[in-house]
Amino acid sequence: MDTSVSRQQQDRLIGELTEFLKIPSVSALPAHKGDCLTAAQWLVTQLTTLGCAKVELIEGPGHPVVWAESPKVEGKPTLLIYGHYDVQPPDPLDEWITPAFEPTIRDGAIYARGTADDKGQVFCLLKAYEASRGADGLPPVNVHFLFEGEEESGGRMLSNLLEAEPWRVEADVALVCDMSYHAKGMPAVYTALRGMCYAEIHVRTLQRDLHSGEFGGVAPNAIETLCRLLGDLKSEDGEIQMPKLYKQVTPPSKAELKSWKKLPLDRKDYVEHQVTAKAITGLKHYSIFERLWALPTFEIHGIIGGFIGAGAKTVIPATATAKVSLRLVPGLTYTGTLALLKKAVAKAAPKYAVVEVTSVHGSDAVQVEVDHPAFAVLDAAFKEVVGSAMVRKRAGGSIPIIPELGRAGAPVILTGIGLPDDGLHSPNEKLELEQLWTGIEVFARFFEMLGETTTDVGVS
Repeated sequence: MDTSVSRQQQDRLIGELTEFLKIPSVSALPAHKGDCLTAAQWLVTQLTTLGCAKVELIEGPGHPVVWAESPKVEGKPTLLIYGHYDVQPPDPLDEWITPAFEPTIRDGAIYARGTADDKGQVFCLLKAYEASRGADGLPPVNVHFLFEGEEESGGRMLSNLLEAEPWRVEADVALVCDMSYHAKGMPAVYTALRGMCYAEIHVRTLQRDLHSGEFGGVAPNAIETLCRLLGDLKSEDGEIQMPKLYKQVTPPSKAELKSWKKLPLDRKDYVEHQVTAKAITGLKHYSIFERLWALPTFEIHGIIGGFIGAGAKTVIPATATAKVSLRLVPGLTYTGTLALLKKAVAKAAPKYAVVEVTSVHGSDAVQVEVDHPAFAVLDAAFKEVVGSAMVRKRAGGSIPIIPELGRAGAPVILTGIGLPDDGLHSPNEKLELEQLWTGIEVFARFFEMLGETTTDVGVS
């Protein structure tokens, strides 16, 4: 079957993708609750149009989950496809060349929030499914679709659903397309994801804000106290000052380290065009890949406190809050790391301050075995369409639901069509259109080839 995307089809698909990207489905902001529902409904319409035998919009206390089942194809394996329709906030808005929710094509790429993470990749799988169907409308495999709206905000809607209805993850293979190539022309499959421990550190030093002229020099400043405390948690060379943290890390194998050394990396280009900095920081006696994939991180995402409006207001702030996160690697759990963070903060807190750590959300690190026959099928599809085999690597990001997807025994394939410079979570996020067209062809062939290998893959 010809699964390539014609120019006429491209024009139609760009129009459909633009509709999806225009929806500001920012799950972390309550003001966009209605937009998240709209995005979920857009998926329901798409899945219904694709002829799915069952389509559900599952609502609850969080943003909706979308579930769909393809027509039943007897004797063929079942593929579970996961993705998310929610996106990160677009801030800072003034750094976008074109508005975040007004998709724009320039230089062969489509720019908008969610293009690479993850609306564009969800769209790629939907259209691959469409391309793989036969003249009778039947797909080459049984496909179950599972899309959530809280991946970016750590909600419990999907987790609670799967806990109550574990049958939804019963499949022969699970596919997650939320990642990127290692480099252009070099597709990748991922063997591990970092986990997450996101928290807020609250500091109070006074009962109320005070006049800096009347009390400056004697009254403890909450922002200053918070900054000193944060400095105590991470050294200038990037070492996290939390006792026992590094001892719990499961180090990568010698084989993994050896394979990482073979991965191409133009350091100058990486620093200038991906990190977009003058230099990189971190533990210098470890390679870039080790720092990204095998070591935990501690980052400060924002500090709230004091006066930040226009003009001047000379106060000593009574309270301050920092939003922080630790990315976790194999060996580290969310609950265990949160306990270490609380202990380290309590030790660093001065006696004159009331300091509290509150959890926002988190997940454990994930390791994935990539030796199941289904991985070889996807590898063959990439070789046929792209001309290159998949390289094995880890990811620095987190997808909290991954352990749940494999709980019933399905191997979880982590891959994607993005590129390292797509700007995930950043202004001017993009997805190169050639990656989209190629991706549709790759995954359509994967569905077809998977349907031909029922003996090796297994049939639910």
